[in-house]
Amino acid sequence: MNEAASISVLPEGCLSEILSLTSPRDVCRAASISKGFNTAADSDPVWERFLPPDYREIIGRAVSPVVVFGSKKQLYFSLSDSHIILDHAYLSFHLDKESGKKCYMLGAKELSIAWQDEPRYWEWEHITESRFPEVCILREGYSLGIQGKIAAEMLSQKSTYVVFLVFQTTQDTRGLAVPAKTKVSYGGTEMETENVYLRRPQFQQENYVFPCLRNDGWMEMKLGEFECNEGDDGEVEMAFEEVTQRNWKSGLIVEGFELRPK
Repeated sequence: MNEAASISVLPEGCLSEILSLTSPRDVCRAASISKGFNTAADSDPVWERFLPPDYREIIGRAVSPVVVFGSKKQLYFSLSDSHIILDHAYLSFHLDKESGKKCYMLGAKELSIAWQDEPRYWEWEHITESRFPEVCILREGYSLGIQGKIAAEMLSQKSTYVVFLVFQTTQDTRGLAVPAKTKVSYGGTEMETENVYLRRPQFQQENYVFPCLRNDGWMEMKLGEFECNEGDDGEVEMAFEEVTQRNWKSGLIVEGFELRPK
């Protein structure tokens, strides 16, 4: 009898305990080994372990009611396949499917954007591509300053997080092919990156940093990363800044800052 077969004859409770110590990916693989594994791999005790300890409180903050599922496995995949909007529709949440760790996006309304309440410079609109009711669109301006912060206690512990600016540009955008810098600060450490470009300049160098296209059609620019360890508190501070070129800029659509595990 091979090792997998010998383990599969254990009582379902034992199999569930073993599987709950692995990962969501491992559990899905184990389900194909035998009927015993398959039953245990679908059990609520296993998937309860993969859900965040405060998932009930998070779901309770949803702007729209979250569908009540018949099993914890269904709930897990619902939270990892789609996001839910929290609080005043300024924040979104979902689970990383591979690890079950928390992912958040701070919508534009949750950020501090220089001159964001001046209609001459910025306008607030709803666009169908965004998960949030409103995004912030740059009409014109000389400089860019976007900051955000989130309480570390909201994140998954023992995790490395990466922070991204999520954005689009309009067809008539201009002035964004200029160097900017990003900054992520937490727990006494700071990560700063220079020569960051929202659009590619005519002449490029090897140390320039450019955004990437996401699967949802938005662009994302990495701002930095940080470690979130057990027992850590305080706030994570994030920023994108371009204040040196002083050229006219327009056409930037800000959706938010996203934090997801590395």
